[in-house]
Amino acid sequence: MKILKKYAKLLVNYCVEIENGDNLYISSTTLAEPLIKEIYREAVIKGANVEINMGFAEKTRIFYQNASGEQLNHISPFYKMAMSEFDAFINIMAPFNLNEDSNVDVEKVNKHKKAVSPVLKTYFERTAVRDLKRNTCLYPTQASAQKAGMSLEEYEDFVFNACKLYDIDPMESWKKVGEFQQRIVDFLNKHTNFIYRGNDFEISFNTKGRKWINSDGKTNMPSGEVYTSPVENSVNGVVRFSYPGIYMGHEVEGVTLWVKDGYIEKWEALRGKDFLDNIFSIKGARRFGEAAIGTNKNINRITKNILFDEKMGGSIHMAIGQSYLQCGGKNESSIHWDMITDMKNGGEIYADGEIVYKNGEFLI
Repeated sequence: MKILKKYAKLLVNYCVEIENGDNLYISSTTLAEPLIKEIYREAVIKGANVEINMGFAEKTRIFYQNASGEQLNHISPFYKMAMSEFDAFINIMAPFNLNEDSNVDVEKVNKHKKAVSPVLKTYFERTAVRDLKRNTCLYPTQASAQKAGMSLEEYEDFVFNACKLYDIDPMESWKKVGEFQQRIVDFLNKHTNFIYRGNDFEISFNTKGRKWINSDGKTNMPSGEVYTSPVENSVNGVVRFSYPGIYMGHEVEGVTLWVKDGYIEKWEALRGKDFLDNIFSIKGARRFGEAAIGTNKNINRITKNILFDEKMGGSIHMAIGQSYLQCGGKNESSIHWDMITDMKNGGEIYADGEIVYKNGEFLI
């Protein structure tokens, strides 16, 4: 497909900027083979050495259902090497069934996450300075389309449009996004005290010594957001997330968090609170690792896929758990869960007491 060739060229040449001699690691499932084939072709043309890991249906569920003891502590030697030594990493989401992991043993999951945490630490350290050029993207599958409430054809159109693949030159389009967002981060980086305010919530945080970053497609495709890691003990107030949150195959709705001096003291959810209880038992999960603002107006509806939903124009999101080192964040956790709320109807953002955003639009 011509569109997949454009997708591959964007990923290889813009998103991870492959150079001659780079070692590229691609991770996905067998469903993404058509896209992987085109990425492989483009990367080899550019002179890269390419290694590919392709999962299969129910692989994770089978593992957690049957693994025990030291198996849960095992880390793939190749994955460990790729995260510590390779030059580039493309992770392609291409699920068979988005609910296949929803009934796995949470204690087993937590044990395995703890074992993998040193590798994740290396990953975060290297991506923070772009020593590891990484990009997370998506290949449309029936499972994702069903979750989004669309036919596969509709969903493909949605995904490709969000990635600007229908534009004559997608790379140039993303460069323009970068220029627009750079003006925003330059402004935000001159301020330190921020408030997110909605009709029924208000939460504040400080970014002294931290950095707002322009996410313009280099680390996620699609992208379209500006983000930071707030000072860990500076977050105060109440925040309500109007959109459903999906994590590890579990869906929660109507999440409200009460925060004092950066620590989440209380939480409620209209649905999925038991899962939320388990998440907040994990080290570092009761502090925030990210505060962000979505800008991608081609993403105009919730699809229950965080890669897209968090970029939605007219929304903000905050992530519990792991901070971004490139922002100056210090919170460490095996969790990084983005939760999103709509700002288009009465939402406001204040920077050092000045209103800078209203009803989903910047005023700067």
